[in-house]
Amino acid sequence: MDTELTFTSRRSPVVCLHGCVASSQTLASNAGLDILKRGGNAADAAVAIAAALAVTEPLSTGPGGDAFCLFYNEHTREIRGINGSGRSPKAQTLDFLEGRGYTAEAPPSPFDALNITVPGAPACWCDTVKLFGSHKLSLREVLSGAVELAEVGFPVAEVAAHHWATSVATLRDNGKELGGDLLIDGHAPKCGQVFKNPSLARTLRELGELGKPAFYQGRVAQAIVDIISQNGGIMTLDDLSSHDSEVITPISTEYKDVRLWEPPPNSQGLAALLLLNILENFPLKAAGHNSPDYIHVLVEATRLAQTDAMSYLGDPDHVTIPSETLLDKSYSCQRAQHISMDRAMKDIEPGLMTGSDTVYFCVIDSEGNACSFVNSIYTGFGSGLIPKDCGFSLQNRGAFFSLQRNHINCVAGGKRPYHTIIPALLTDSATESQKPRLLAALGVMGAFMQPQGHVQVLLNMLEFGMNPQQALDAPRVFVQYDNKTNEWSVNLEEGVDEGVADELRRRGHKVNWPITGHKRSRFGRGQIITVGDWWNLSVGQSRPPTRVLWAGSDPRGDGCAQGY
Repeated sequence: MDTELTFTSRRSPVVCLHGCVASSQTLASNAGLDILKRGGNAADAAVAIAAALAVTEPLSTGPGGDAFCLFYNEHTREIRGINGSGRSPKAQTLDFLEGRGYTAEAPPSPFDALNITVPGAPACWCDTVKLFGSHKLSLREVLSGAVELAEVGFPVAEVAAHHWATSVATLRDNGKELGGDLLIDGHAPKCGQVFKNPSLARTLRELGELGKPAFYQGRVAQAIVDIISQNGGIMTLDDLSSHDSEVITPISTEYKDVRLWEPPPNSQGLAALLLLNILENFPLKAAGHNSPDYIHVLVEATRLAQTDAMSYLGDPDHVTIPSETLLDKSYSCQRAQHISMDRAMKDIEPGLMTGSDTVYFCVIDSEGNACSFVNSIYTGFGSGLIPKDCGFSLQNRGAFFSLQRNHINCVAGGKRPYHTIIPALLTDSATESQKPRLLAALGVMGAFMQPQGHVQVLLNMLEFGMNPQQALDAPRVFVQYDNKTNEWSVNLEEGVDEGVADELRRRGHKVNWPITGHKRSRFGRGQIITVGDWWNLSVGQSRPPTRVLWAGSDPRGDGCAQGY
């Protein structure tokens, strides 16, 4: 396998009329497009893609993880969503963990069974089809493509094979062995090797036939509780059976003449909106794409937005989130005043963690409905624990809880952690008397890269006139906090000029340049589908109604956009 992962091809944006899908695996995109052609809508197709990705990219996603979705209804022009994140076991309190000898300075290993939270993805899939689907296809039909992939097998793609192997190695380095359901003769499959997962096929078939009870009760639930108990965890059948999704109203902010929509807390969607609000105070287009001034402002704004997010965001059932105050434009103006070109601002320690294995995908159907969807098991293969005969690994999302008493994200029984995964939608900035018109479904996965990625690809289109594929192709910046050294670093992808890196260092930034090969995974993988080519228009210019869909898929992944 080419470890350099050189980017040598040029890809045009996909343009089509009737429906479009974009995901990080071509076979998953096929599954979604098939559902559209069979009469399903964007929500149906998104769930088909989610299940297919659980088969083809199990290191990143699966029924053992969490999910969020946003759905735009073209008929009503309303946006709703589903928070499919799970909670910690009810008995898993800070007192309990301290009783086991764990502290904020010495927490459980990220792969410990105590970090497994209730998987929210299966309920999110079922509820997405029920609440937003076309009702022309049953859940069994929606999941049938994924069941076939798992039963018949599929050739593993290049990027997935690389990270499959590295994730297995990481688990082994930490004393964990991945179960046989996700290996071939004890090894990660190689690129092009056909992989089958009959256990996952059975799980998905049962979910399609019986719905949520097939996962949260009965055989699968008992297998989950058993494997967790055998490894020192305390999740119960009641923790699983009492889980349910939350229907959400997204939060949004206006940037010039468009509006970005994100899921509310416990997700970090607010971080993307805060970042966009701060950046609106600067002449970004005049600075030039990926110029020293542009990246400097982006970095400083990201530090401020991420620090605020880590200071205020958590499970709204347990803490009060001042979202309205934080999204007020005057607040962002005040934060922007902290940014100076000589970088006099002091570092603020937010306690950021890095690392994520996630899939983002989106769909727009022939009626104009859109579904923006994200699914994750946190780190590669999550906890690495695989319930017997189920074919999937359990997430370790609870590793993101803090063990600092009174911290907004402190662990508690039945609590959802601060959640990094976020899908997004873009509309015009409708007045109060109007309802928004869809402009795009978009997202970029990858832990704390996600809000940064959302904003960067959006600005690539809005400020620099890039089409969706160009916006995803362009080199990215990842602002990262290191808890061990207590300092921020600026990661610059290959393609950013060396002179830019040198100038940023002169301004006091710690710069890592160039990031190449498979290490580009830290910049995330994104997908974009737009309605029309509005990025070609000037700010304030009218956007005539159009049926043409334009789409791009991230070159850092194995996937593609497809339409018809």
